[in-house]
Amino acid sequence: MSDLIERAADILAKAKYTVALTGAGISVESGIPPFRGKGGLWEKIDPMKYAHIDAFLEDPETVWDVLIKNMKMVLDKARPNPAHTSLVDLERLGLLKTVITQNVDGLHQVAGNQDVIEFHGNFAWQRCQTCDQVIATADVDLTHIPPHCSCGGILRPDCIFFGEMIPPEALHRSQQVSAACDVMLVIGTSAMVQPAATMPFIAKDNGAVVVEINPEPTPLTNHISNLPLLGDAGTVLPRLVAAVEQRRDAS
Repeated sequence: MSDLIERAADILAKAKYTVALTGAGISVESGIPPFRGKGGLWEKIDPMKYAHIDAFLEDPETVWDVLIKNMKMVLDKARPNPAHTSLVDLERLGLLKTVITQNVDGLHQVAGNQDVIEFHGNFAWQRCQTCDQVIATADVDLTHIPPHCSCGGILRPDCIFFGEMIPPEALHRSQQVSAACDVMLVIGTSAMVQPAATMPFIAKDNGAVVVEINPEPTPLTNHISNLPLLGDAGTVLPRLVAAVEQRRDAS
């Protein structure tokens, strides 16, 4: 592992345009369980029953009670972990230009990253179904479920349910930066959820080096990733940033 981190640091230190693609794995150490995989939320509840837009429109009270209320309680307490702050460090060094995230927790922005493309929206905000007013999730009163806007409309998370389209601008910009980067960091994602999973392929096809940081191998590991760094993001990323900073200090 140490040798792989040193090799990745050599590449990162010379990079002109680095992009990070992040998934649920980067936020697990912030106390946010993943949706998929072992121990994931979808093992406990049926996403088609509670996380599909049709389910919300048909019975918002149940979806709020089973899914959204519990997500709010978890995310209200979540704070950035060393993996998030390491990406901020890479941005401060002038290496990381953009973060593409599949997460809805908003922790990249809380940590300090400036250019974050959110594939699935942001749970930090609730949007009124009737008047389109946006309200901070932290300010939503759960005394009555589902919570309502001041206009009387029902609030919904400002993120994507199953059955809804990825925001076209998020998809377009992600494809653009993936094609432009010379290094892509793939962090904490199963690389199985489309269309986000295509971004490492776009990067690789355009000549980028793909550095993968995941606790276990993924479909990318033996086919797309140039440097697979197997381990938890909160441990591997700080080591990688430290190695990059050593090279910057020595130059």
